[in-house]
Amino acid sequence: MPSHYNPMMPCLWCIALMCVLIFPAPTRAQEKPSTCLSIANALPSVIFASLTSGTLSPYQVRITFKGHSTYLIQSASGVSIATDYSGFIDSNVPRVVTMNHAHDTHYTEYPDPGIEYVLRGWNPEGGAARHHLSVEDVLIRNVTTDIIIGNSRIRDDNSIFIYEIAGLCIGHLGHLHHELGDDHYARIGRLDIVMVPIDGAMTQSLGGMAKIVKRLRSRIILPMHARGWATPADFIAMLGEGFDHKYLEARQITVSLNNLPDRPTVLVPSGL
Repeated sequence: MPSHYNPMMPCLWCIALMCVLIFPAPTRAQEKPSTCLSIANALPSVIFASLTSGTLSPYQVRITFKGHSTYLIQSASGVSIATDYSGFIDSNVPRVVTMNHAHDTHYTEYPDPGIEYVLRGWNPEGGAARHHLSVEDVLIRNVTTDIIIGNSRIRDDNSIFIYEIAGLCIGHLGHLHHELGDDHYARIGRLDIVMVPIDGAMTQSLGGMAKIVKRLRSRIILPMHARGWATPADFIAMLGEGFDHKYLEARQITVSLNNLPDRPTVLVPSGL
């Protein structure tokens, strides 16, 4: 046996190996998981979404139509989000804005400096934008789609944003120009509420948009981006049987998972 042999050495190596196994090296913090990508369970029979104001409970979300394709989404903790923010909104500065790159009524190069998070639906440096932002009681993520102008197709230049709040999955289709594939639907997951452009020309045709809405089967459909080529009535007619609708007297609704309508319902806000 060599003179320098130490009978304790094997034990020391064992201890070192056990430490590695028990206390592995730290890894990057895990992202907050999406509940909207889980398999959706059947929701209970519930009463219709209420129109109300005031303080929100932790199980409620307030959604207000601000014009064109901008909705203001507010959570119980006070997080406010403006969709397709183009530089102005007639309320307090939102904490988060999401934008799309189709044209200047859907984004701004000069967002208010008071906005804490500016999420662009495209990546200015090229490639696909990727967002997975957790802010208090809100999770925001995106699924990219393409912009089509004439014969040109710009990959990943638009985003469908998904806002997960109070157990609800809320989607904004942005300036959607094409049909969605199975991979898009898989990455979107369940949408309880969906905001849909209904211009019928600059985005998808009404028939194309109706096809997407029928597959999503969201309980609440909020139309937006009506530009004169089509009306909410045209869109409702295109959906046909299986969908209810209601023209609202206000621009604002307050929704919870427990008061979604039983059937998919188009809610047309005042001012659209």
